Amino acid sequence: MMNIKMEIKPRQLEIIEAAGKLLTTSGVSGLTIKNLAIEMNFSESALYRHFTSKEEIILTLLQYLHENVARIMNNTSISGDFEKEFYSLFKRLTRYFKENPYYVVAVFSEGLLDESTQISEKIIQLMNTLTRHVQSLIEEGQRMQLITDSLTSGQIAQIIIPSFRHQMFKWKITYFESDIEQNVESLLSSLLELLKVHKRLT
Repeated sequence: MMNIKMEIKPRQLEIIEAAGKLLTTSGVSGLTIKNLAIEMNFSESALYRHFTSKEEIILTLLQYLHENVARIMNNTSISGDFEKEFYSLFKRLTRYFKENPYYVVAVFSEGLLDESTQISEKIIQLMNTLTRHVQSLIEEGQRMQLITDSLTSGQIAQIIIPSFRHQMFKWKITYFESDIEQNVESLLSSLLELLKVHKRLT
């Protein structure tokens, strides 16, 4: 499915940010047009002038998140230094979520997957985009003989991405009070240590 860049108006952006906050604090069931109107001090009819349904709000949030995550990954500099690129990618993602904490729920919320087929497809697209980029980066490390080739790049991505999501989950359940940047950096160091090719001394 082709992704078309969305033009989000300032008021729509305010609404999807408020929706992310409600998803985080009240879960999927707590995200209703009524609750969203209360959160924003809007009338329900005012919200319907911008979005036709709760589903459209969630889809817009996910598309906006997807575009920003894709931009972060595409802007990661190619330096030829695998470790630098690896750290840079996840540091940039972590910084984005630290600045936009209420989008974190879209990264790991299984409840959202059950909302509708369209919503689950959007979440899968987001995760596939992240997976493809991480796989490409791992393949670069394997070509440079820095990362083990005893596992495929796909298998390694399936270790790294869930580990990153778990850090985001722990950050969310501590009400964003833990040091997410330090925790992710520690995680990345541990993962690299496990995945590096360790040459034997002769």
